[in-house]
Amino acid sequence: MKLKNGGRDFGVFLMSLLLAFGIWLIHNLSLSYSDTMTVPVIAECNLEGHSNVSSNSSSIAARCRTTGFGLLRNRHKAKKEAIHIRFDTKDMHHAEGEMFYISSAELGNYVTEIFGDGVRLESFLSETVQFRFPYENNKKVPVQAVTVVSFRPQYMAISPVRLQPDSVTVYGEPFHLENVDRVFTRTIDLPNLKSSAHGSVKLEPIQGVRMSDSEVNYSLDVSRFVEIREEVQVTTRGVPAGVKLSVYPSTAKVVYKCTFPLSHDPRDVVRFFIDYKEFEKSIGGRCMAHSSAIPDGVIEYSIDPEVFDCVEEGKQ
Repeated sequence: MKLKNGGRDFGVFLMSLLLAFGIWLIHNLSLSYSDTMTVPVIAECNLEGHSNVSSNSSSIAARCRTTGFGLLRNRHKAKKEAIHIRFDTKDMHHAEGEMFYISSAELGNYVTEIFGDGVRLESFLSETVQFRFPYENNKKVPVQAVTVVSFRPQYMAISPVRLQPDSVTVYGEPFHLENVDRVFTRTIDLPNLKSSAHGSVKLEPIQGVRMSDSEVNYSLDVSRFVEIREEVQVTTRGVPAGVKLSVYPSTAKVVYKCTFPLSHDPRDVVRFFIDYKEFEKSIGGRCMAHSSAIPDGVIEYSIDPEVFDCVEEGKQ
């Protein structure tokens, strides 16, 4: 009976000892320590003309303050494969050829991504960290917007859809790139507009090709408009002395679409004419009319007819 009680007492003592050790360990690991932390990193960055992933990994070492748990996690992380960190293009500087570097000052913006949460940076051990980004076949192509746009009555766009950026760099094998002369956005659906619109839109992916941007920003300026109609006399300009150029018909109907409220009445200043030099180059004397300077506020105009028959009637 004494042996049984002694065995039970020893078990209780051992469990108490383990519990005390556990409490002591958790307490100490919860304390803050300053130590060197090292993490192998593969850089990802959008650099024109180069791969977007570095071909090498670089160890980033820094003196940091964190808990004992944080130090243990870091030592475990350092034994694993390099982690991928995406760096902003403005933070990655060109050294030479395929080599780029990031300074310790700029690395300070990525402490959490590199070392994890709850880590306070004291200092980096190196002033710069270098990465190699291999060259890639590439070319720059325009971005073309794909739009489905409608407007409320008496509203219209005052300019085409603007994209930012309006071009992207595409990367890939030469046989893929030779067939790419532009990239398209996904459909920008803007129904029943009565005010300007803006936003972002994804680009349509192209098989076998990587793009420098996966999306672009778009904007479309919309305004209320008013229509102004008039019948105008179509005159001539640049006709040499002693030559008469007759225009048929001599009048045309013009419709102006102007922003509302109207700032300038185009009927007061706009004139339409046939240029004699164009008549000389024309086939059969058929020419389009030109307008004088269009005032601000005119979004667009149409003229009917668009083409006129011109006859040179000889010297007077």
